Amino acid sequence: MALTESTMLTLATLAPNFQLPDVVSGEIISLSTFEGKKALLVMFICRHCPFVKHVQLELAKIGKDYLPKDVGIVAISSNNIETNPDDAPDKLKEMALELGLNFPYCFDETQEVAKSYTAACTPDFFLFDADFKLVYRGQLDDSRPSNEKPVTGSDLRAALDAVLAGKNIGEKQKPSIGCNIKWKPGNEPSYFG
Repeated sequence: MALTESTMLTLATLAPNFQLPDVVSGEIISLSTFEGKKALLVMFICRHCPFVKHVQLELAKIGKDYLPKDVGIVAISSNNIETNPDDAPDKLKEMALELGLNFPYCFDETQEVAKSYTAACTPDFFLFDADFKLVYRGQLDDSRPSNEKPVTGSDLRAALDAVLAGKNIGEKQKPSIGCNIKWKPGNEPSYFG
């Protein structure tokens, strides 16, 4: 496990399009799925990572709290399932059902979607406004599996509340930290390592 920070993609970047299957419904999810939403939260997570396990209940709560506020939410797992079989689509479906996730959970088999977002770690969060422009990328909150701080989702929740209120989030944002995305051999992006 390599401790990895977000790449901190440039703010105002347009959300890259994608077409990925939801592991629960089988439906193909794309940017157009979220047309007309007030905001879009794209999160790169997985099943096996201790950093994701540490925050997964809060991620489910964020879905329950913000989906009714017209926020589009999608989770994506891009890990190599040959080295991490716990992140295979059937295991992701189990995770989604166990947690009661009310948003799509997609599998990025080619890892091209992760690369297009410059996703580097799990969890990695990208929040876009109604025009699909990046307004926040960074951590959920200050909690980590080893620091005994409570999981509150405070940073991401503040960003969500600001974008919903039409307020500026500001450029001072702390990167997310977690396990590196498990790239297929030879498929590592230029920003890895």
